[in-house]
Amino acid sequence: MARSAGDRPFSAVIIIRRLILMTTTTSQVNAVLRTPPASPAAAAAYFSASLAFHADVSDVASVLAAAAADGTDPGFVVIDSRSTASWDQGHVPGAVHLPTALIPEQAERLLDRSVPVVTYCWGPGCNGATRAALALAELGFQVKEMLGGFEYWVREGFAYETWEGPAEKAADPLTAPVDSDDCGC
Repeated sequence: MARSAGDRPFSAVIIIRRLILMTTTTSQVNAVLRTPPASPAAAAAYFSASLAFHADVSDVASVLAAAAADGTDPGFVVIDSRSTASWDQGHVPGAVHLPTALIPEQAERLLDRSVPVVTYCWGPGCNGATRAALALAELGFQVKEMLGGFEYWVREGFAYETWEGPAEKAADPLTAPVDSDDCGC
């Protein structure tokens, strides 16, 4: 004989199923916490090291602009590690063009070992700046990689140079504030 939803045995089955479902779903760890976060000390060491190896596009642009306005030295040199065709398509003003493949034979001639170097390539999908930074570090240079590369330089609205001359595009609102020079980071 079939039971209705009001019958005790049917209700007990529903309650048990719900308890089983609640138990299995709450005991599963979500994708974010599947690997637990590092300890605060380990996280501090990691993020401190990250800042020692990386520079933000906005920070690089800000320091270069302030140095140009004051007539002072920014304290670092920017290296474009891309090909000549890429350089001609667009590059950071004042950057030194030194393709990664040429670093071993030209870095000593073009760079001062006492001046930190900031490398960049196309963008986040390209590890050319990382390879250039490695090559320079292996030669004894202090080096950082500019996160975002040339792509984010342009997307954040900073002026750049091409083989035809200076160029600039409006800031992409997904990468930079449109009504302020300061992102608040």
